[in-house]
Amino acid sequence: MLRGERRAGFRGVPHQILGWHHMLSGWYPPTTAEHLHRNMVGDGLFHLLCLLFVVGGVWLLNRSGPLQARVLWGGVLAGWGAFNLVEGVVDHHLLGVHHVRPGPHELVYDLGFLGLGAVLPAVGVVLGRPARRPARRWVRTDKTWT
Repeated sequence: MLRGERRAGFRGVPHQILGWHHMLSGWYPPTTAEHLHRNMVGDGLFHLLCLLFVVGGVWLLNRSGPLQARVLWGGVLAGWGAFNLVEGVVDHHLLGVHHVRPGPHELVYDLGFLGLGAVLPAVGVVLGRPARRPARRWVRTDKTWT
């Protein structure tokens, strides 16, 4: 889940490329050079934190032994969605740090972000269930049971 949570953190990079928002744009609108600088530093620190979580997640995965691919990807999706829910509620609504896309329809974008955040963990949990082993059938073949 840590990998998924931090993968969601890196999804902010396209927002920056599209120019939709910076991490602190709700507090410091990027209308002056000083505010733009603060936003860039905030973005950089946020992405550094994301990188540290990814490294930590990879380290934990290496210690845990091999995982089925579906369990790994289920955890990634669940973590991604959990991040979206927490970040969306806290940053977008409670603290007003920023919105997904500021402007006339920002609530629609924020609610879409939360909707995705609700769907991803559900899909991740379903996908991440370990595959069940088929029931063993006892068949007698040549005086041995298999």
